[in-house]
Amino acid sequence: MADRIVTFAAVLLGLAGSLDLASPVLAAPDAANGVLTGAAAMGDWTQDAPGVVRRFTVADVPPQSQATALPARLAPRPEGAQLHTLKGFSVAPFAKLPGARQIRIAPNGDIFVAQSQNGQISVIRAQAGSAAPESVSTFAKGLALPFGMAFYPAGPNPKWLYVGEVNRVVRFPYRNGDLVASAAPQTIIPKIAPSISDHVTRDLEISRDGQRLYLAVGSGSNVGIEMAAKTVAEAQAWDKSRHGVGKVMGAAWGPEENRANILTFKPDGSDIRIVATGVRNCVTLRLEPKTGAPWCVVNERDSLGDNLPFDYATAIRTGAFYGWPWFYLGDHVDSRPKSARPDLAGKVTVPDVMFQAHSAPLGLAFYQPSHGPAAFPTAFDDDAFVALHGSWNRANRTGYKIVRMTFHDGKPTGAYEDFLTGFVIDGRRVWGRPVGVAEAHDGALLVSDDGGGMIWRIAPDAAHP
Repeated sequence: MADRIVTFAAVLLGLAGSLDLASPVLAAPDAANGVLTGAAAMGDWTQDAPGVVRRFTVADVPPQSQATALPARLAPRPEGAQLHTLKGFSVAPFAKLPGARQIRIAPNGDIFVAQSQNGQISVIRAQAGSAAPESVSTFAKGLALPFGMAFYPAGPNPKWLYVGEVNRVVRFPYRNGDLVASAAPQTIIPKIAPSISDHVTRDLEISRDGQRLYLAVGSGSNVGIEMAAKTVAEAQAWDKSRHGVGKVMGAAWGPEENRANILTFKPDGSDIRIVATGVRNCVTLRLEPKTGAPWCVVNERDSLGDNLPFDYATAIRTGAFYGWPWFYLGDHVDSRPKSARPDLAGKVTVPDVMFQAHSAPLGLAFYQPSHGPAAFPTAFDDDAFVALHGSWNRANRTGYKIVRMTFHDGKPTGAYEDFLTGFVIDGRRVWGRPVGVAEAHDGALLVSDDGGGMIWRIAPDAAHP
């Protein structure tokens, strides 16, 4: 056990001298008095600042154009570089954790973090009554790109921790307070799809009634050109052969079978069904708290232009088709796949909230009312925070920030606000890339950064020691 537990002092190793990372208080810029729309909202990182609000609709979709590939170069954090958040909040380092990606909070408050590239899941135990961690443990290792995690059944006393690996779903016996897995994992779904190429995150969520689990499976390619050509009649016959929750339309085939889908299955791994299709790469699944509907944040396709198509967040409707690979954002046609599906025109579900193209949304968390010492103001209740990992495929850098989607009675307004910025150094270099976002038991917001290997903590100013 000793080699698996990292003391509080070790967790903060390397953070000495970094107290300047705590953010200053920034007033929202003038743009926060309105909403940037259309071309005015298609700027780059130089226009980002806490309080800037953007909103896109299908009417804003630009024509296809020449695309640019400009990968970011990850660089050390420059001396004095700071993250910035809204007035009244501060951001500070919480724990050093290399390759930190998805975050899930256990019922007892322990913080589970998937370190995908390391093949392991770590547990951070928060120090009682403090904003600092007490320990970090290795819960499980030797996994194949673990990402999604779900405590089942939902509620105060789960019996299992489900984990989504790149091509299977496993579960570990779990009791509140477990810092190390008590047994080897049980395989629940041995093979998710025929291929494991490209998008490798497999997130999990429990249905509101607790009877099933959702599984997000991204596409294996950009636009499915590896799929053999099918006639419309052949494609329709393929749809009819799929096992879905109701009617299935727009299901991919060949190496893309079961991919670009939201799936559902029973807790024992049986009865796998398709909930929705054409979702190119849903990275994180969460339930909207008022309606119980599953929501996804989705990375759209590349090479259609710097501002096309918008990435998005959306409620997942049962039986819906979201476009990939034949359409995007409604009836906009992508002509690159070998097959065409004109029969699906007019049947494409338009997503609820659209983000600037190539922002790469990865993490999603709905903020729940909290009475903890780091609780956000009630105006944030039931809104959602999204981690934008950042662009590599447009000329001018965008993303690399946390944004807030606003909701009213369980319905999105369509707008999103910059909440945390500052990871970009210049047009070519960044020092961090946010991935996961979660609400800790004390009400603080936790953000993982797989570029800098850090978990960040955002809380109202009064909650910081």
